[in-house]
Amino acid sequence: MALDENKPMDRRKFFRLGLHELIKPLTSNANSLGRMMNELSKLDQKARAPIKPPPRKIPLGVWLRPPGALPEMEFRDTCTRCGKCVEACPAQAIKIDATGSRGAGVPFIDADAMSCVVCESLACMSVCPSGALKPTSINDIDMGTAVWKQDSCLRSRGEPCTICVDHCPLGSAAIEIKDGYVAVKPLGCIGCGVCQHDCPTSPRSIVVVPIAAKNAER
Repeated sequence: MALDENKPMDRRKFFRLGLHELIKPLTSNANSLGRMMNELSKLDQKARAPIKPPPRKIPLGVWLRPPGALPEMEFRDTCTRCGKCVEACPAQAIKIDATGSRGAGVPFIDADAMSCVVCESLACMSVCPSGALKPTSINDIDMGTAVWKQDSCLRSRGEPCTICVDHCPLGSAAIEIKDGYVAVKPLGCIGCGVCQHDCPTSPRSIVVVPIAAKNAER
């Protein structure tokens, strides 16, 4: 139907339609730009988030050993199973399972049950008669390394939990809160397991990977 120029309403409609067609590309481009800015914002947020280490599973048969323990197989061969380290431990963290089903029959620590407290005397080392536990300074102890599990941590739910940091015997030399996240320092962490033992979540949101497991990965 031809447009009757004598009808003002038709003329207005004509110009409205023309204006709509004119700005349609601009509207489309604006929407595309908005989506692009939204995606860039998401990428920026991901870039700012800390890189989560892949979850590390502790192989079956690998146990946390007392501080100063010799390398795993040498420790098993040298230890006499006398139990003196068990008796000397002030925290009663060191155990021996005579059946061998736990700890392969030599001293071990189950950090969930009780962790090494890094006592001042490091008593277990001094009473070991076989040399399976070698006298070692606190900073040189390497029982393992703590690994933080962000997904289950209370901090990831917005709760201001700092128990693992506050209770660490080595303090900020081993672990700290950085940019709101738990940051374990591999060179400072000695793997005592206090953070694991005191973590309030179940399962624990921070666990110690024993040095035997770390060495097996190399």
